[in-house]
Amino acid sequence: MSAHDTALSRPLGERELIALMALLMSLQAFGIDAMLPALGEMANEMGAGGNDRQLVIGAYFLGAGIGAFFPGAFADRFGRRPVLAVGLVSYVVLSLACALASDYWLLVGLRLVQGITCAGLSVVPAAIVRDHVGGDRMARLMSLIMMIFLLVPILAPAVGQGIMMLAGWRAIFGAMAVMGLVVGGWAWWRLPESLAPENRQDIDPPTILRNMGTALVNRGAIGYVLGSALVFGSLFGFLNSSQQLIGETFGAGDYFAVIFGGAVLGMVFANFTNSRIVERFGARRVSHSALLGFVVVSIVQVWSATNQPQELPEFMLLLSLSMAMLGFVGANFSSIAMQPFSHIAGAASSAHTALRMGSGAVLGGGIGYLYDGSARPLAFAMLGCALLALAIVLYSERGRLFARPNAPR
Repeated sequence: MSAHDTALSRPLGERELIALMALLMSLQAFGIDAMLPALGEMANEMGAGGNDRQLVIGAYFLGAGIGAFFPGAFADRFGRRPVLAVGLVSYVVLSLACALASDYWLLVGLRLVQGITCAGLSVVPAAIVRDHVGGDRMARLMSLIMMIFLLVPILAPAVGQGIMMLAGWRAIFGAMAVMGLVVGGWAWWRLPESLAPENRQDIDPPTILRNMGTALVNRGAIGYVLGSALVFGSLFGFLNSSQQLIGETFGAGDYFAVIFGGAVLGMVFANFTNSRIVERFGARRVSHSALLGFVVVSIVQVWSATNQPQELPEFMLLLSLSMAMLGFVGANFSSIAMQPFSHIAGAASSAHTALRMGSGAVLGGGIGYLYDGSARPLAFAMLGCALLALAIVLYSERGRLFARPNAPR
């Protein structure tokens, strides 16, 4: 038996599973957030003006949404490991291609393709976790994964800014390639195949469409998928316009990495807290409370942005509170939506991620493009998304919030 076979034969413990899934997903986050401090310099060097600088981020989001339709079906047929391998190789190769791009619109196109081909890095980890656990325990594990994952958005802008100062913005793409190689090596060495033989699905259009359709028409799941798309679409809107908001509206561009990382800390705290309480109170009770909290904070954000000259500390406090609410929403909504689909976890994760990321990317891009030099468009968008998300969750829950799944409705 080879050393690799010996490594794979050792059981993958819960802690290692959490860490590896978080790092696989964090490659996507690093590919977005490390770019943020460089958007202005990148746009100036390559001749992109105004809000067009946001397209380096928006194209990646959109590609990830489009690409998410495909890896789940292949992961349900060929297994989780091969699909992850394709995503990791694409991540490394296209990061290097982006580093060499000489035209801005070529760079945007490469980012779109990278988002499409690397979508498995967002889809497959959720399917792997569902292969191992279900119910509120899955929500707990996903919260811990998200807690580690969210350390990347905190650190990535500072890392990106440091790399840019030392070697220019192109070196950020080189750092992405190195990260892909390191995490890919760990996954190849230690991650066993988790797809059970009896759950392998055929690769043919009717089967794929049937499985994805099943995952999307389930009333108990679809509200949580669309609800996630709405609330995280508003977050994507902030990500798209964050460099302009912090640097231009509030004049704090030199402190972008610190300010951005501080805002994300609320999500880290929320996911840590969620991992401690979700099995006791249930994913529905926790996430429904957080969604209502998000509505309230969004109302205050609209008031703050429209009725007085808004200062940076006030804006960041409210944004941090919003992100904390989303920290309770994210893992729980995803887990609730996946519960009915243990036999088609890959296809369900693909369908849900595609709808969530695709619609969230379009929504976030639209919100970002509404930037007018103030925080007002973002504030109104967050409130609108919060109210629509609440309405669609009420549809899934037949008008009743806070009930456990086995409670009579």
